[in-house]
Amino acid sequence: MNLRRVVMDVDKAIQQPDILELATAMEAVTGVEAVNITVTEIDIETVGMNVTVEGDAINWSALVHAIEQTGAALHSIDQLAVGERIIEGVNRAR
Repeated sequence: MNLRRVVMDVDKAIQQPDILELATAMEAVTGVEAVNITVTEIDIETVGMNVTVEGDAINWSALVHAIEQTGAALHSIDQLAVGERIIEGVNRAR
């Protein structure tokens, strides 16, 4: 499977890792070409983030391992794009 984009909900502790450390760890994974981290929520102990990773043939297990090795936690996968190209979202009328 050619994993090209994954959008995830990731949480980390307030103190460690900082988002630069998390981004660096994810960028080093085979197939990753770009990482975008947006902080969405901060409370007393944790920071919630939307994380988007794009590339070509992203190594999924290595990506999850990189996130966990920094001390962050993957909460959910919110979007996946696989195949020869990325299809951008299309709004449907309901």
